[in-house]
Amino acid sequence: MSDGSAAREDTVVPVVEAARPELAARLLGEVLRQARLERNLPLRDVAPIIRGSVSKLSRMERGESPPKDRDVRDLAAFYQLSGERAHEVEGLLLQAKDNAWWQQYGDVTPNWLRRLIGLEAGATRISCYENHVVPGLLQTCDYTRALISNGMPGASAEEIERRVRLRLDRQRVVRGAHRPQIIAMLDEGILLRPVGGAGVMSRQIDHLIGLSEQEGVNIRIVPFERSASAAPSYPITHLTFGDGGPSELVYVELIDSAMYLGRAAEVEQYRQVLLNLMEASERMKESRARLEAARDRYAAQAAAGL
Repeated sequence: MSDGSAAREDTVVPVVEAARPELAARLLGEVLRQARLERNLPLRDVAPIIRGSVSKLSRMERGESPPKDRDVRDLAAFYQLSGERAHEVEGLLLQAKDNAWWQQYGDVTPNWLRRLIGLEAGATRISCYENHVVPGLLQTCDYTRALISNGMPGASAEEIERRVRLRLDRQRVVRGAHRPQIIAMLDEGILLRPVGGAGVMSRQIDHLIGLSEQEGVNIRIVPFERSASAAPSYPITHLTFGDGGPSELVYVELIDSAMYLGRAAEVEQYRQVLLNLMEASERMKESRARLEAARDRYAAQAAAGL
Protein backbone atom coordinates (compact mmCIF):
# COMPACT_ATOMS: atom_id res chain seq x y z
CA MET A 1 0.00 0.00 0.00
CA SER A 2 1.45 3.39 -0.96
CA ASP A 3 1.29 6.64 1.02
CA GLY A 4 0.35 8.56 -2.11
CA SER A 5 3.75 9.56 -3.48
CA ALA A 6 4.99 8.17 -6.76
CA ALA A 7 8.25 6.22 -6.61
CA ARG A 8 11.14 7.01 -8.91
CA GLU A 9 13.19 3.92 -9.59
CA ASP A 10 15.93 5.88 -11.35
CA THR A 11 16.53 8.23 -8.42
CA VAL A 12 20.18 9.24 -8.11
CA VAL A 13 21.00 11.25 -5.03
CA PRO A 14 24.32 13.14 -5.26
CA VAL A 15 26.88 12.96 -2.51
CA VAL A 16 27.45 16.31 -0.87
CA GLU A 17 30.50 17.86 0.71
CA ALA A 18 31.35 16.53 4.14
CA ALA A 19 31.16 20.06 5.49
CA ARG A 20 27.39 19.99 5.11
CA PRO A 21 26.02 17.37 7.53
CA GLU A 22 22.50 18.82 7.56
CA LEU A 23 22.28 18.52 3.78
CA ALA A 24 23.66 14.99 3.87
CA ALA A 25 20.96 14.07 6.39
CA ARG A 26 18.30 15.41 4.03
CA LEU A 27 19.68 13.47 1.07
CA LEU A 28 20.01 10.32 3.15
CA GLY A 29 16.38 10.66 4.18
CA GLU A 30 15.34 11.03 0.54
CA VAL A 31 17.22 7.84 -0.43
CA LEU A 32 15.47 5.91 2.32
CA ARG A 33 12.09 7.40 1.44
CA GLN A 34 12.48 6.37 -2.21
CA ALA A 35 13.48 2.86 -1.16
CA ARG A 36 10.29 2.59 0.89
CA LEU A 37 8.08 3.95 -1.89
CA GLU A 38 9.59 1.59 -4.46
CA ARG A 39 8.37 -1.25 -2.26
CA ASN A 40 4.90 0.35 -1.82
CA LEU A 41 5.26 0.35 1.95
CA PRO A 42 3.40 2.87 4.12
CA LEU A 43 5.21 4.55 6.99
CA ARG A 44 3.33 2.53 9.59
CA ASP A 45 4.66 -0.77 8.22
CA VAL A 46 8.29 0.37 8.34
CA ALA A 47 8.39 2.33 11.60
CA PRO A 48 8.72 -0.87 13.75
CA ILE A 49 12.00 -1.67 11.95
CA ILE A 50 13.63 1.28 13.71
CA ARG A 51 11.72 0.67 16.95
CA GLY A 52 9.98 4.01 16.58
CA SER A 53 6.82 5.78 15.62
CA VAL A 54 5.53 6.88 12.22
CA SER A 55 6.48 10.41 13.24
CA LYS A 56 10.08 9.38 13.94
CA LEU A 57 10.44 7.69 10.57
CA SER A 58 8.82 10.62 8.78
CA ARG A 59 11.23 13.09 10.42
CA MET A 60 14.14 10.87 9.47
CA GLU A 61 13.03 10.76 5.83
CA ARG A 62 12.69 14.53 5.74
CA GLY A 63 16.12 14.98 7.33
CA GLU A 64 14.60 16.75 10.31
CA SER A 65 16.42 14.70 12.95
CA PRO A 66 20.01 13.40 13.08
CA PRO A 67 20.19 9.87 11.66
CA LYS A 68 21.29 7.07 13.98
CA ASP A 69 23.65 4.43 12.62
CA ARG A 70 21.57 1.50 13.81
CA ASP A 71 18.32 2.87 12.36
CA VAL A 72 19.84 3.61 8.96
CA ARG A 73 21.54 0.25 8.66
CA ASP A 74 18.45 -1.64 9.81
CA LEU A 75 16.43 0.12 7.11
CA ALA A 76 19.07 -0.57 4.46
CA ALA A 77 18.98 -4.27 5.37
CA PHE A 78 15.17 -4.35 5.47
CA TYR A 79 14.94 -2.75 2.03
CA GLN A 80 17.65 -5.13 0.75
CA LEU A 81 19.46 -2.28 -0.96
CA SER A 82 21.88 -3.16 -3.73
CA GLY A 83 25.61 -2.94 -3.00
CA GLU A 84 25.94 0.39 -4.82
CA ARG A 85 22.95 1.94 -3.09
CA ALA A 86 23.99 0.60 0.32
CA HIS A 87 27.40 2.16 -0.23
CA GLU A 88 25.72 5.47 -1.05
CA VAL A 89 23.69 5.26 2.16
CA GLU A 90 26.84 4.59 4.20
CA GLY A 91 28.59 7.55 2.58
CA LEU A 92 25.72 9.91 3.34
CA LEU A 93 25.50 8.58 6.89
CA LEU A 94 29.17 9.37 7.45
CA GLN A 95 28.76 12.85 6.02
CA ALA A 96 25.67 13.48 8.15
CA LYS A 97 27.80 12.82 11.24
CA ASP A 98 30.83 14.88 10.23
CA ASN A 99 31.65 18.02 12.14
CA ALA A 100 31.31 21.27 10.22
CA TRP A 101 33.03 24.57 10.96
CA TRP A 102 30.24 25.72 13.28
CA GLN A 103 30.74 22.76 15.63
CA GLN A 104 33.58 24.69 17.24
CA TYR A 105 30.92 27.00 18.65
CA GLY A 106 28.93 24.19 20.23
CA ASP A 107 29.33 25.69 23.70
CA VAL A 108 27.51 28.88 22.72
CA THR A 109 25.11 27.60 20.06
CA PRO A 110 21.97 25.49 20.61
CA ASN A 111 21.44 22.50 18.35
CA TRP A 112 18.44 24.06 16.60
CA LEU A 113 20.53 27.05 15.52
CA ARG A 114 23.49 24.93 14.38
CA ARG A 115 21.11 23.05 12.13
CA LEU A 116 19.84 26.28 10.57
CA ILE A 117 23.42 27.38 9.83
CA GLY A 118 24.08 24.14 8.02
CA LEU A 119 20.89 24.40 6.00
CA GLU A 120 21.60 28.01 5.02
CA ALA A 121 24.88 26.86 3.48
CA GLY A 122 23.07 24.66 0.98
CA ALA A 123 20.01 26.76 0.19
CA THR A 124 19.43 28.26 -3.23
CA ARG A 125 17.00 30.84 -1.84
CA ILE A 126 16.39 32.20 1.65
CA SER A 127 13.21 34.19 2.24
CA CYS A 128 12.68 35.60 5.71
CA TYR A 129 10.58 37.95 7.79
CA GLU A 130 11.90 39.60 10.95
CA ASN A 131 9.78 41.64 13.33
CA HIS A 132 12.24 42.80 16.02
CA VAL A 133 15.85 42.81 14.79
CA VAL A 134 17.86 42.78 11.57
CA PRO A 135 18.19 39.17 10.31
CA GLY A 136 21.37 37.50 11.56
CA LEU A 137 22.80 37.04 8.06
CA LEU A 138 22.60 40.80 7.49
CA GLN A 139 23.90 42.16 10.80
CA THR A 140 27.05 44.20 11.33
CA CYS A 141 29.56 43.24 14.01
CA ASP A 142 28.63 46.15 16.30
CA TYR A 143 24.90 45.52 15.94
CA THR A 144 25.38 41.84 16.79
CA ARG A 145 27.55 42.68 19.79
CA ALA A 146 24.95 45.13 21.11
CA LEU A 147 22.14 42.57 20.73
CA ILE A 148 24.08 39.85 22.52
CA SER A 149 25.31 42.15 25.28
CA ASN A 150 21.78 43.41 25.93
CA GLY A 151 20.32 39.91 25.91
CA MET A 152 23.02 38.37 28.11
CA PRO A 153 23.95 40.98 30.72
CA GLY A 154 25.78 38.42 32.87
CA ALA A 155 27.89 36.93 30.08
CA SER A 156 31.66 37.32 30.05
CA ALA A 157 33.37 39.39 27.36
CA GLU A 158 34.87 36.19 25.94
CA GLU A 159 31.49 34.48 25.61
CA ILE A 160 29.99 37.54 23.94
CA GLU A 161 32.84 37.71 21.44
CA ARG A 162 32.51 34.01 20.61
CA ARG A 163 28.85 34.53 19.82
CA VAL A 164 29.67 37.58 17.73
CA ARG A 165 32.32 35.61 15.83
CA LEU A 166 29.88 32.77 15.21
CA ARG A 167 27.37 35.14 13.65
CA LEU A 168 30.01 36.76 11.47
CA ASP A 169 31.31 33.36 10.35
CA ARG A 170 27.72 32.36 9.57
CA GLN A 171 27.55 35.27 7.13
CA ARG A 172 30.06 33.60 4.84
CA VAL A 173 27.02 32.21 3.01
CA VAL A 174 26.14 35.80 2.01
CA ARG A 175 29.70 36.73 1.08
CA GLY A 176 30.38 33.64 -1.02
CA ALA A 177 30.50 33.58 -4.80
CA HIS A 178 27.56 31.16 -4.95
CA ARG A 179 25.37 32.79 -2.33
CA PRO A 180 21.65 32.01 -2.34
CA GLN A 181 19.06 34.49 -3.46
CA ILE A 182 18.01 36.43 -0.36
CA ILE A 183 14.62 38.05 0.22
CA ALA A 184 14.47 39.78 3.59
CA MET A 185 11.32 41.51 4.82
CA LEU A 186 11.87 43.76 7.83
CA ASP A 187 9.15 45.20 10.02
CA GLU A 188 9.39 48.99 10.09
CA GLY A 189 9.87 48.85 13.86
CA ILE A 190 13.38 47.47 13.31
CA LEU A 191 14.42 50.82 11.85
CA LEU A 192 13.04 52.66 14.89
CA ARG A 193 14.62 50.41 17.54
CA PRO A 194 18.06 51.94 18.31
CA VAL A 195 20.09 48.81 19.06
CA GLY A 196 23.52 49.88 20.28
CA GLY A 197 22.81 53.59 19.83
CA ALA A 198 22.65 55.98 16.90
CA GLY A 199 26.13 55.27 15.53
CA VAL A 200 25.64 51.51 15.49
CA MET A 201 22.24 51.89 13.83
CA SER A 202 23.56 54.29 11.19
CA ARG A 203 26.28 51.82 10.18
CA GLN A 204 23.89 48.85 10.32
CA ILE A 205 21.35 50.48 8.04
CA ASP A 206 24.09 51.64 5.68
CA HIS A 207 25.20 48.00 5.55
CA LEU A 208 21.65 46.96 4.57
CA ILE A 209 21.66 49.57 1.81
CA GLY A 210 24.94 48.21 0.49
CA LEU A 211 23.65 44.64 0.54
CA SER A 212 20.48 45.67 -1.28
CA GLU A 213 22.63 46.88 -4.17
CA GLN A 214 24.03 43.39 -4.71
CA GLU A 215 22.50 41.09 -7.27
CA GLY A 216 20.15 38.56 -5.73
CA VAL A 217 19.56 40.47 -2.48
CA ASN A 218 16.09 41.96 -2.01
CA ILE A 219 15.45 43.89 1.22
CA ARG A 220 11.91 45.12 1.81
CA ILE A 221 10.40 47.19 4.61
CA VAL A 222 6.94 46.23 5.91
CA PRO A 223 5.36 49.55 7.06
CA PHE A 224 3.25 49.77 10.21
CA GLU A 225 0.13 50.78 8.37
CA ARG A 226 0.10 47.58 6.27
CA SER A 227 1.49 45.05 8.70
CA ALA A 228 -1.45 44.58 11.09
CA SER A 229 -3.26 42.04 8.94
CA ALA A 230 -0.18 40.41 7.37
CA ALA A 231 2.63 40.24 9.92
CA PRO A 232 2.96 37.37 12.41
CA SER A 233 4.42 37.96 15.87
CA TYR A 234 7.46 35.76 15.23
CA PRO A 235 10.25 35.48 12.64
CA ILE A 236 9.88 33.07 9.69
CA THR A 237 12.53 31.72 7.35
CA HIS A 238 11.70 29.74 4.20
CA LEU A 239 14.61 27.84 2.66
CA THR A 240 14.58 26.42 -0.86
CA PHE A 241 17.05 23.74 -1.96
CA GLY A 242 18.19 22.25 -5.22
CA ASP A 243 20.33 19.37 -3.97
CA GLY A 244 18.05 16.42 -4.67
CA GLY A 245 16.49 16.18 -1.22
CA PRO A 246 13.21 17.75 -0.08
CA SER A 247 12.99 21.06 -1.92
CA GLU A 248 11.64 23.33 0.85
CA LEU A 249 11.80 23.82 4.58
CA VAL A 250 10.35 26.42 6.95
CA TYR A 251 12.14 27.55 10.09
CA VAL A 252 10.10 29.32 12.79
CA GLU A 253 12.11 30.79 15.65
CA LEU A 254 10.64 30.86 19.15
CA ILE A 255 12.00 32.37 22.38
CA ASP A 256 14.46 29.61 23.23
CA SER A 257 13.82 27.01 20.55
CA ALA A 258 12.74 26.63 16.93
CA MET A 259 10.46 24.55 14.72
CA TYR A 260 11.48 23.01 11.40
CA LEU A 261 8.50 22.30 9.15
CA GLY A 262 8.74 20.23 6.01
CA ARG A 263 5.29 18.82 5.33
CA ALA A 264 3.73 20.20 2.17
CA ALA A 265 0.68 21.67 3.93
CA GLU A 266 2.82 23.35 6.58
CA VAL A 267 5.25 24.79 4.05
CA GLU A 268 2.39 26.10 1.93
CA GLN A 269 0.80 27.81 4.94
CA TYR A 270 3.96 29.72 5.79
CA ARG A 271 4.77 30.40 2.14
CA GLN A 272 1.42 32.16 1.89
CA VAL A 273 2.22 34.24 4.99
CA LEU A 274 5.48 35.36 3.38
CA LEU A 275 3.70 36.13 0.11
CA ASN A 276 1.20 38.29 2.00
CA LEU A 277 4.07 40.08 3.70
CA MET A 278 5.76 40.68 0.36
CA GLU A 279 2.55 42.16 -0.94
CA ALA A 280 2.29 44.42 2.12
CA SER A 281 5.92 45.52 1.96
CA GLU A 282 7.25 48.56 0.17
CA ARG A 283 8.74 48.01 -3.27
CA MET A 284 12.52 47.99 -3.56
CA LYS A 285 12.82 51.69 -4.44
CA GLU A 286 10.55 52.81 -1.59
CA SER A 287 12.23 50.42 0.83
CA ARG A 288 15.61 51.86 -0.04
CA ALA A 289 14.27 55.39 0.53
CA ARG A 290 13.06 54.37 4.01
CA LEU A 291 16.47 52.82 4.76
CA GLU A 292 18.29 55.94 3.61
CA ALA A 293 16.05 58.21 5.67
CA ALA A 294 16.60 56.08 8.79
CA ARG A 295 20.36 55.96 8.22
CA ASP A 296 20.59 59.73 7.79
CA ARG A 297 18.48 60.31 10.90
CA TYR A 298 20.73 58.12 13.03
CA ALA A 299 23.87 59.61 11.48
CA ALA A 300 22.67 63.09 12.44
CA GLN A 301 21.93 61.90 16.00
CA ALA A 302 25.35 60.31 16.29
CA ALA A 303 27.03 63.50 15.04
CA ALA A 304 25.11 65.50 17.65
CA GLY A 305 26.20 63.08 20.38
CA LEU A 306 22.68 61.86 21.04
